Amino acid sequence: MATQANMIFVNLPVKDLNKSIDFFTKMGFEFNPQYTDENATCMIISEHIFAMLLVEDFFKTFTDKEIADSTKSAEVIVALSAESRERVDELVDKALAAGGSFSKEPLDHGFMYSRSFQDLDGHLWEFMYMDESAAQAQQG
Repeated sequence: MATQANMIFVNLPVKDLNKSIDFFTKMGFEFNPQYTDENATCMIISEHIFAMLLVEDFFKTFTDKEIADSTKSAEVIVALSAESRERVDELVDKALAAGGSFSKEPLDHGFMYSRSFQDLDGHLWEFMYMDESAAQAQQG
């Protein structure tokens, strides 16, 4: 039997919490003020998906491991779906305009389209759109 989680909280270390909040606000994300202070904020991605942006010193209280230098190595790619190819482009263009950096060329497999960027701390983000009917047609 598979484990079924009701929500996901991705915890990411950030160097400057206010700059990160400003960056993601420019992309259109909102934050839960109930879980926001000088150490952390809860970014609302969807009804059941959240990113906890934690100041590095506070992040360190949750692990004995070193924090990866995400400008030099990849620790995770946060991949999120979008409702259309146009929305993928809109979100990534907003990220780049807000100070994010280019990550890699878009991937276009016909039925699936994705673009990625790096946030202010070098974390990798990807938005993707998948046309389910085109994917099924390609398989059948």
